[in-house]
This record gives sequence, C-alpha cells and structure tokens, in this order.
Amino acid sequence: MSQVLFVYATASDAAEAERIGEAVVDERLAACANVIDGMRSIFRWQGSVQKGREAILILKTREDLFDELKQRIVELHSYELPCIVAMPVTVGHEPFLDWVASETGPSEMV
Repeated sequence: MSQVLFVYATASDAAEAERIGEAVVDERLAACANVIDGMRSIFRWQGSVQKGREAILILKTREDLFDELKQRIVELHSYELPCIVAMPVTVGHEPFLDWVASETGPSEMV
C-alpha cells in the first residue's frame, strides 16, 4: 500500500478551499478535506511584506496520487503560486489509514 500523506495547502478563503476540497474528494484524489477558516498570514511577496486572511486546506491522500492532486489544486486555485506541501504519515490508526487508501484512486489500485 502507498504511504498516506497529509497535504497542507492554503486558499484565499473558505469558499475556495471548500471548492477545491470537494473537487479533489469527488475525483478520488483525496479521501478527506478539512477546511480551517480564519488564518492570518504574513508573507513576503514581490519584494514586500504582505498580510492577509486565508483558509487552510488539509487533504488526506496516498503518496502515489500526490503529483496528480498537486496539479489539480494548481488548476483550481486562484493564486499564482499556491502553497501545496505534503507530510508523510509515519504512524497512525490502521483502520483510518486503510480507509484513506480505499477511498482514493481507482479501486483496482488499492
């Protein structure tokens, strides 16, 4: 079985995060999407320090689907340079990890 990943992404607001989350779960690129609204961000962009409000999107997926998931997020995202990073899940509740594997990708891949 492919390793489970948590994919962290930011979005301009909760509506965008929900739209992306719904699309990638529907397309079986992720088993679950968590949207956390109200994040405040401070970042350097185009030579100056910026501040803004964003939403966090946490997706549960498999490592072998990451490149396709990342590309889909980029296609759906409003940002020129969206934050999309993956963190491997090294340990966890096995039934949950099995569920992530079974709910992502075509069933013959699992």
